[in-house]
Amino acid sequence: MNIKDSVFVITGGGNGIGRELVLNLLSKGARVAAADIDQAGLDETHRLAGTASDQMSRHNVDITNMEAVLALPTKIIEKHGCVDGLINNAGVIQPFVKINDLDYDTIEWVMNVNFFGSVYMTKAFLPLLLERPEASIINISSMGGFISVPGQGVYGASQAALKLFTEALYAELADTNINVSVVFPGAVNTDIAARSGAVIKSPQDEQGKGSSFKPKPPAQAAEEIINGMVKRRFHIFVGSDSKYMNFLYRISPRSATNFIARQMRALLEE
Repeated sequence: MNIKDSVFVITGGGNGIGRELVLNLLSKGARVAAADIDQAGLDETHRLAGTASDQMSRHNVDITNMEAVLALPTKIIEKHGCVDGLINNAGVIQPFVKINDLDYDTIEWVMNVNFFGSVYMTKAFLPLLLERPEASIINISSMGGFISVPGQGVYGASQAALKLFTEALYAELADTNINVSVVFPGAVNTDIAARSGAVIKSPQDEQGKGSSFKPKPPAQAAEEIINGMVKRRFHIFVGSDSKYMNFLYRISPRSATNFIARQMRALLEE
């Protein structure tokens, strides 16, 4: 789709990949409505946008609050006049603990942010997107959405739910003006762990060696996501780790699961 002069709504626009998506699209001539629960983060994104900041609006919203989400389209239309694209990027991880040790409040929180928040946003903006000549919905899942990660069982379940939701949406909208893509980032160098309240040690395999997959800079991840959107890709894999694990999982799900378990073992050690 054409980016210049299009209007994009981006959740999680105050930090990490979301911030870089905002800045990237602004640099390409788009107008952006950035949404985040973190007002200070949104303000910093606005500052970093520099001369393009007048093309950006800030919306402090909790995407797990359905009423707040349903009120958002009216506010954005008042500011920008239309919506051409929705990027559901906001997400959290859980503490690296086994399912047996994970409390119920955290389970509900992770599911609400990662899955229901994206569902609410999609439902709220879909009628507006259907009115446009061309539009996009990009849902950012995770490599953990197609392969299990020990210590992130509920996080993975939330991202797998988002994956299947997005694929069903793609099929339902195949004959419309809307392109739908699902994104599977691997390791990206953001502060999602700190913002999620999770303490993470460096993942190591059973020999104690560091992972051969290095985290991708968020600006590079954002560029790959936008390129995938423009090319109307069904699945967008971000990072060599995501691409490799997708390949391995398709060949042998058990081998891939065991491989990830070895890589993540140190994170679950007492």
